[in-house]
Amino acid sequence: MFFKKYGDIVVGVFFMVLSAALIVMAKMLPKSKVMDIGPDFMPLVIGVVAFILAAILTFLSVKNFKMRAKELEGVEIAECDYKRVLSSIILVLVYVFILQPVGFIISTMAYLLLQMLVLSPDDERDKKHVIRLIVIDIVFTLVVFFLFRYGFKIVLPAGIFTINI
Repeated sequence: MFFKKYGDIVVGVFFMVLSAALIVMAKMLPKSKVMDIGPDFMPLVIGVVAFILAAILTFLSVKNFKMRAKELEGVEIAECDYKRVLSSIILVLVYVFILQPVGFIISTMAYLLLQMLVLSPDDERDKKHVIRLIVIDIVFTLVVFFLFRYGFKIVLPAGIFTINI
């Protein structure tokens, strides 16, 4: 009940502190001697945007606190599906550790498909739904791969299969 009641405030304050730390650490990065925009630019932008959004979340949560508290008085809180949460954490950890040796395309396709299956409702795991998830998985992975490879000129880990596309 505590997190349902104060959750947005706690999350907002947490992300304000986290983004403030990101801003401070971004300022510690060395300045570029070649360009005006250095390695500190993007972390600084992300930190400022995250801080602003967290401050808005905290402000709106405090502003609407009494209204939300009255709404939650009679509401029954659903149980957390710990099996799905634990499965998601394990999948993310496995993905992080296999990304470099296996490669982006294969590890991302495997991770996304398994993660979508874990998060999809139990009654929607029929053949048609799984085929749709596979198509989404393949299209998304290839779009991200080609966007990074040719749009951003960033080479993603090739892993065991070197692809020269």
